[in-house]
Amino acid sequence: MGADKEPQRLLNDSYMTLASPVRLFRHRIDGRIDTHWHEFFEMGFVVAGSGTHILNGVAMPLSRGSVFLLTPADFHSLEPHPGETLQLYDLIFNDPFIREPLLELLFDYRMVYAADYGLEDTEYAEREFALIWQEAEHREPGSELLIQGSVERLLVELSRKCRAAQNSAYRATVTGQAIPSAVRKALIYIQHHFRETLSLQETAAYCGLSANYFSECFRKGTGATFQSYVQELRLQFARSLLRTTRLPVTEICFASGFNTLPHFERVFKKRFRLPPRDYRIS
Repeated sequence: MGADKEPQRLLNDSYMTLASPVRLFRHRIDGRIDTHWHEFFEMGFVVAGSGTHILNGVAMPLSRGSVFLLTPADFHSLEPHPGETLQLYDLIFNDPFIREPLLELLFDYRMVYAADYGLEDTEYAEREFALIWQEAEHREPGSELLIQGSVERLLVELSRKCRAAQNSAYRATVTGQAIPSAVRKALIYIQHHFRETLSLQETAAYCGLSANYFSECFRKGTGATFQSYVQELRLQFARSLLRTTRLPVTEICFASGFNTLPHFERVFKKRFRLPPRDYRIS
């Protein structure tokens, strides 16, 4: 990708306000947006132009009707094609904005939330984004309710499209039962904090459960122990950074949530059969 500096992390304090857990921007992108990640969720919708979106190391074409949803566990870059200007709506929101039934829908499958809408769906999405923009600008009585409804409709529609396209994706259940609400809450929390020091006890307390009971629920709900789940998330994040940036291995180690370089190199080699430096050039 050519990036040789640490990817930027966009923080809640810089982009979100206490008054509203959701904001909408309209962007015109004439040049490359370097690799970055954020503490909040981001939904992008391309109105015009074409380019390339690199999501977690995977390149995807962008054109009118392209839509994507990123969690705090994702990183990406955007680049318009030569001579093109990407015009897009950029919706950002915090996890408290997502109501429980929508959390169940979004975390029912492990999938990439990215799609290219046809003409009818593109026009529908554009109307919803335009409504959000208008209500956010004028803030009349009931605006918050209309914004909430439009955002939820956009998320449900994207979820349906991605589920239909990826119907063979791994279902995040073990017994066929839905993941317990406390575990879904934990998955969101982990996505926000996996790059930091994160303990089972801390996450269990956040979910309102004892450590032992939470550990059992988490394993049954996800099929993995808490520690192995967090480590896998960190390893996948590190692997994508190795593939798509020129960051030094030491920086990737700490950016991915590992505390020491020897430990990172040891678990990375065990997981991917190559040390990080060799993996980058393989």
